[in-house]
Amino acid sequence: MNIFDTHAHYTDKRFAQDRAQLLRDLPQQGVKLVLTCGSDIQDSKAALSLAHEHSHVFASCGVHPHEAKQEAGIRNQGLGEFRELLQDERCVAAGEIGLDYHYDLSPREVQRAVFRAQLELALELDLPVIVHDREAHEDTLKTLREYKNLRGVVHCFSGSVEFARELLGLGFYLGFGGAVTFKNAKRPIAVASEIPLDKLLLETDAPYMAPEPHRGKRCESWHIAQTAETIAAARGMQAQELIDICNENGRRLFGI
Repeated sequence: MNIFDTHAHYTDKRFAQDRAQLLRDLPQQGVKLVLTCGSDIQDSKAALSLAHEHSHVFASCGVHPHEAKQEAGIRNQGLGEFRELLQDERCVAAGEIGLDYHYDLSPREVQRAVFRAQLELALELDLPVIVHDREAHEDTLKTLREYKNLRGVVHCFSGSVEFARELLGLGFYLGFGGAVTFKNAKRPIAVASEIPLDKLLLETDAPYMAPEPHRGKRCESWHIAQTAETIAAARGMQAQELIDICNENGRRLFGI
């Protein structure tokens, strides 16, 4: 009970057939709050629509690094439409934004420019950021260091304990999802075991990254129970205690 899924994508086409009913049913499955994240301008608008339709759903608006090449307006500081989305009462963060050097679906210089433009706007509007970092640890850290008073979370954290300490030093939270339950998940478990409890967030990245024993299936917010059990066991605590703490952490970061 009392789950706060701090990172999901309920606008994804895999939810097209049953999205409304699934979201309505989540509170009965122990899910108190959901943050559904936008990946480009249109997707962010769709995320906001879901947040306006369901009282337990909030939205973040952002341009994902995969989509950075499509958003020339963001890159060229033409941020008017994006600013309006971020100022919506149901938007609680700028995200999902960041760098992805694994797939490189947008040129890296474009990714970095779009990332910086959004960080600057988040600071201007006093919003936390939700950061995507895949195989771009050095540039992610370098970029975040450039902006003072920035707050947010690096979601689906995949870095080392040392990288985690650097981010914690900047005041960032770290998000953990189903990957911690995978058999080869030694590094994320090590990080999730060590970081201060007040900087830990639980997430799904639904419909992606379903935890064991749901791996390979569509991920949904209630699957956080398995993630919480894995992290709690590694920390020597009860899963419900961890879920309650992470709910408060998420509320604090996102001002809910």
